[in-house]
This record gives sequence, structure tokens and C-alpha cells, in this order.
Amino acid sequence: MNSATTLDHRDPPQQGARRANAAGAERRVDRVGYLFVAFFAVPFFLFNILPVFFGIYVAFTRWSIVGSPRWIGLQNFTRAFNDAWVMMAFQNALLYGVLIVPGVTVLGLAFALFVSRGYPLSGLARTLFFAPNVVSASVIGLVWVWLLDTQFGLVNHYLGMVGIGPIPWLTSSDWALVGVSIASVWWDLGLAFVLFLAALQDIPTDLKEAALVDGAGPWSRLRFIILPHLRPVLSMVVTLQLISTFRIFSQVYVMTNGGPGGASASPIYYVYMMAIVRNLFGYASAIAMLLFVVILAVTLVQRLLLAERA
Repeated sequence: MNSATTLDHRDPPQQGARRANAAGAERRVDRVGYLFVAFFAVPFFLFNILPVFFGIYVAFTRWSIVGSPRWIGLQNFTRAFNDAWVMMAFQNALLYGVLIVPGVTVLGLAFALFVSRGYPLSGLARTLFFAPNVVSASVIGLVWVWLLDTQFGLVNHYLGMVGIGPIPWLTSSDWALVGVSIASVWWDLGLAFVLFLAALQDIPTDLKEAALVDGAGPWSRLRFIILPHLRPVLSMVVTLQLISTFRIFSQVYVMTNGGPGGASASPIYYVYMMAIVRNLFGYASAIAMLLFVVILAVTLVQRLLLAERA
């Protein structure tokens, strides 16, 4: 009885000490976790979140980076709505979307279908289709400046072999936007290809085999089996590509410098011209805010149109 009594008296302090040690170790682990998270969270807040709020504030001021911003209210936004170049840049962004988004989506799906069937050289094709996506946009722009050169470009060379005259891809207001779009489709294709290929591999094999047994042809399988299963990925690809299209800059800057006559200028390019070239940071921030609103509205509408039905 004395021994049991002694153990009963000793157990509660020992258990309390163990619980205290465990709590202390947990707190130490939490501190270490916060430290590791801080290596990402602090730079992200300083260089991503904080500049957004600062940009919103600057949009309501007149500021040329020298001196302090001067509050002017909605004057920058009023000026933007009356600026013909702003309207032209946003119209060009819509045209880029009409050309680039369907091109990337359709070609990405077609290439993914080709690779997923395991044809000869499909492994090499997988690498070639994704390779442009890992190259910087500036390099892509320089490559396509050479390919689309009016006199010495390979594209016009091969078009001439079939009787088509040289096309001024980058020097004509009618073709400059098309030339930039071709380069953008080639650059953005890799990501859409990988996403579609991953989604195709998740389609149940027994469903495909059942369709073959029932005599479904390639188009029937594509329409009734593949596309319904790809709806979530299709929505994501279109959304990402729409956002990327409205943010297009490097290709425009490298290939056409916004010309000729602003025919290929994008909203981000015009923001760059106002902020970096003309030092109108308040006005440039206002245009950037308008671009954010347009991207948000277009993305929400697109998500509603392509939302998966219950």
C-alpha cells in the first residue's frame, strides 16, 4: 500500500512535467515553422502585396518619382477614359485574346491527344512541344523577329515556295498584331499541352475501352468522353491564357516596340511607356488599375460560361 501510495503521489508531477516538456517542444517547433515561412512571406509581402496598395494610392496622385505624390483624385482615371491610346491598347488586348487563347487551347489539346496515343516519336514530341515554355519571352521574341522578317525570314521563304508573296508580319499595321500572336501561341503552348496531357491520363481506361466496344468513332469519343472529362482543365487553361494575354508585354516590346502606329501596343506596354519613358507614374498606375478591373471582369465571365455543370 505504501509503495502504491508513493507511485500515486509521484505520477501527477511526472505527467505534468512531461506535458510541459511536450508543450515547450511544440512551441519550439512552431517558432521554427514561422521562421521558415517568413523567408517566403516577408519578401512576398514587401515585393508583391505592399506595392499593390501603394500602386492604388499612386493612381490617385500626380507623381514623377521625384518628390512626393500629390493627390489629384480621379483625374488620372478621367484622362485614361479620354485617351485614344488607352482605348487602342485595350482593343489590341482583346484582339490578342481572340487570336492567342483559341490557338493555344486547340493546339495544346491536339498535341496532347497525339502524345497520349503513344505514336512513334511521341516521347520526342513531348519534349519539343513543351520546350518553348522554358525559354524567356525575350528570346522567343528575338527568334520570331528573324523567322518573320519580311525579306529574309523563313516563314516568308516557305510561303514563297507555294506562291504566296512576302507578308510584312512585323512592319504593317494590318499584320503586326498577328505576327506577335503567332510568337505568343508558340511560347504559351507548352503549359496548356502539359495540363491537357495530365488530364487525359486521368480519364478511366475502362471508359475508353467501353466506347471502343460500342463502336464509338474518334469524334464521338472526343465529344462524349474526352471533352466532358477535360472541362475543369479546359476552364483553367482558358482562364490562365486570358490573363496572360492581357498581360502581354515582352513579345510586343522586342518584336514591334508597340508599332507601327500603336497597332500592336498592349495595355502593359502603354503602362511601361507612361511610367518608365515619360515618368507619369500616377497615370500609369491608373491604367494598371483599369487593366486589373478588366482582367477580373473577363475572368469572372469566362468562369461562369465554362463552369462545370452540376
